[in-house]
Amino acid sequence: MDQIKIGKFIASCRKEGHMTQADLAEKLGISDRAVSKWETGRSMPDSGIMLELCALLHINVNELLSGERIMTESYDKRVEENLLAMRREIEQRDKRMLRLEMWLTVPTIVVGIILIVLAVLLAMPMWLRVALVTFTVAMIVVVGFIAVGIEQNAGYYECECCHHRYVPTYREVILAPHRGRDRYMRCPKCGKRCWQKKVLTDEDSEL
Repeated sequence: MDQIKIGKFIASCRKEGHMTQADLAEKLGISDRAVSKWETGRSMPDSGIMLELCALLHINVNELLSGERIMTESYDKRVEENLLAMRREIEQRDKRMLRLEMWLTVPTIVVGIILIVLAVLLAMPMWLRVALVTFTVAMIVVVGFIAVGIEQNAGYYECECCHHRYVPTYREVILAPHRGRDRYMRCPKCGKRCWQKKVLTDEDSEL
């Protein structure tokens, strides 16, 4: 999707509705800085407010994502193009999230091992040794909870038995045995417990 084109279209529709950036921001319950970022192509409206934004601008979501008014005869084609573009952007976002998870966990584990080795081998007061180990364990636990949250929200899990793809709850993910990013969970569709593979999309593409 062309964010610059979309931004100019938002600005044009806003002006047609005789609204300032501040007026539009107030109606949406956001800052006028966010509206400014949309209109300059630096960011896109969040999916949670797209429908409300479209209603205020008197356009539909397909026109918003196209950055222009759409004639009836080309409407279906543009819907398909926009859905594919959104899917690609979601995949790219999920890939970035999973890379972030890796960048968080690997350095944390390495630093944690180093700190524990130092606490064991170096001569230091007992209170300092205990404090160092406690800090290291707490750091690993906190980063672990964050990493699981990132993994749970990025992409889907695919049932090894029926191949159904779904997003489990955070509790299901964190309590499930795992090997890498695969989790041993109960499939909500077939009800069987088996290894659920991590995948990026709800169909076809596997991580």
